[in-house]
This record gives sequence, C-alpha cells and structure tokens, in this order.
Amino acid sequence: MARQEPGEPFLRVDSPEAKEILDAEGDGAAIVDVRRDDEWVTGHAAGAIHIPIDDLLDRMDEVPEGKKLLFICAAGVRSGLACEYMASMGVDPALLYNIEDGTPAWIEAGLPTEYP
Repeated sequence: MARQEPGEPFLRVDSPEAKEILDAEGDGAAIVDVRRDDEWVTGHAAGAIHIPIDDLLDRMDEVPEGKKLLFICAAGVRSGLACEYMASMGVDPALLYNIEDGTPAWIEAGLPTEYP
C-alpha cells in the first residue's frame, strides 16, 4: 500500500505495488525512469519513459500530464528527487509516486523488463 513520509509531496511504493497501479490505471499512469543512459541500457521497466534526472526540468514537455506518474531509478533517491521537482512545478502530489526499491528490485521480482 502506498505510503507517505511527513513533508514528502509524493507517495512511496515498491515495485510490485507500482506494477499493480500501472495495470489498474492503464493509460492513466506512466512510469518514468530517471537513471543515466548507461544504467538504462542494463534493463528497464517495460514501457518506461527515459528522462535522466539531470534533464528532467528541461524535458518537462515529455512528461505525461494528468496521469499518475511513477518515477524509478536504481534505489529510490533520484526518483524521489524527480517527484519533488514535479511537485515544485505544480503537479498534484496525489499523482506522484516514488518506486523506492528501484529498477534492480523490479527486474529481480520478474516484472516486465525491456533491454535495448
């Protein structure tokens, strides 16, 4: 179940919970991988949008609007920062999710993964 720490403008989920949200929401949710290019090529959640954290603010137009946004990185730190960036840009915090266990846990759980 999604959790929220005091003061955080986003909800925390693990990989299986994120997959449940994606399945339940269909086109109403998107997963955004904010890892570097060299990390992305080692495998990523199927269907993820790739926008490295350092490019996020310059590429805001690539982030879907009006959808639940599930951010993922390697260990939940950069994805949490991405959520904070989005909240500061006016995105409703109820739409922001940090997949806090990261891509390695996603892959280890056998969830849908793509490799370039």
